Amino acid sequence: MQTFQDLALEPTLAASLSAGGFTTLTPIQSQAIPLALNGNDILGLAQTGTGKTLAFGVPIIQAALLRPGKPTPKTTKALILAPTRELVNQIASALAALTKQMKLRVTTVVGGASLGKQLNILSKGTDILVATPGRLIDLLERGGIDLSTTNHLVLDEADQMLDIGFIHALRKIVPYLSETRQTMLFSATMSKQMEGLSRTYLSDPQRVEVSPPGITADLVKQSVQFIDKAKKPFMVREILDQHKGIPTLIFSRTKHGAEKLKTALVADGFKATSVHGNKSQGQRDRAIKTFRSGEMDILVATDVAARGIDIPGVGLVINYELPNVAESYVHRIGRTARAGRSGKAVSLCAADERKHLKDIEKLIKMPIETIGEVPPVSAEESKNTSRRGNGSKKKRFHPRDKMKNAPKPANGHRHRRGKGKAHSNKTAA
Repeated sequence: MQTFQDLALEPTLAASLSAGGFTTLTPIQSQAIPLALNGNDILGLAQTGTGKTLAFGVPIIQAALLRPGKPTPKTTKALILAPTRELVNQIASALAALTKQMKLRVTTVVGGASLGKQLNILSKGTDILVATPGRLIDLLERGGIDLSTTNHLVLDEADQMLDIGFIHALRKIVPYLSETRQTMLFSATMSKQMEGLSRTYLSDPQRVEVSPPGITADLVKQSVQFIDKAKKPFMVREILDQHKGIPTLIFSRTKHGAEKLKTALVADGFKATSVHGNKSQGQRDRAIKTFRSGEMDILVATDVAARGIDIPGVGLVINYELPNVAESYVHRIGRTARAGRSGKAVSLCAADERKHLKDIEKLIKMPIETIGEVPPVSAEESKNTSRRGNGSKKKRFHPRDKMKNAPKPANGHRHRRGKGKAHSNKTAA
């Protein structure tokens, strides 16, 4: 199947897709949608920016249209779980645009928003609920949502949710759901833990995969520059000056570091804003809005935004600090080269980040192009490398070795500890 018209969808859904400019199916959509329409559980593996939202969204909307009628109070026909507030809002926005001419309600619940307001909205029931796991548990424990009649469960960006401890939240959420539901799990990477998750919560799933897990987007030109940590602020300004007018995402490892870098860039005349965990939901939404509209050229973010920003115009990603989880690198640079466009990703690597770089190159199965000179490995790094192993094993110490190497006394015999009283070398008083 090549187009949405080949799927024999409900006329209102087909018309909505056409009006939204969705005609040709992406690879993940062409594989997943027909299987999902037949009621199969889906295990989908694909990079970010490949159209996963419609891959699960279209079957959910189709099912809702085939079963018309208002949802009963506190219930939802479909539940979509995502790791971040930004991704929840992005998914809900895409689905709301599709269902605008239909009598379907799309609702979001995320942390940082009014719990009372969310309880009030859910009291009327909804067709599609998009939520972060933590806030959903809050609502479940207060009796604000009933999932017993929910027909569809989607776990989007499940690998990141596992990274942030989602497995514990999932164990709390699943008992509230019907066992006869359809479950779809989508992820950019596949780990042993993810395999275990799919075996536990999916029933005979159909696996669809459009690219090997961990492989970065083909259209992203990647490079790394080795640099002293103290020189990073100067280098990032130099890179920005070389790419003026290009929407740029800069990733920092910490909330404090992201805000500090943003403040410094603004002081230097750059149009920059920031998104991180210390920002309120309103502040985060406004920051992304100004970046999306072009009012701001630069968005400095922590990994909280790596999978929650879908802005096709992002042309450059700068890893101000390399992530200590290799998979996060894939999702960071996946914010550029979206919707068929090309993009660049530049990483600044300090001496203490070389291990992270090796982990990333191992994951993506390719070396990243080095720009500039590669500084020699420091004495400390060399010591750590040799300590980790150079092919030889250190001989284990055994107490007998001490006896073997001990000097002999003048009479040619070694001292032996008797089985009776302990001998003493001290002279009696």
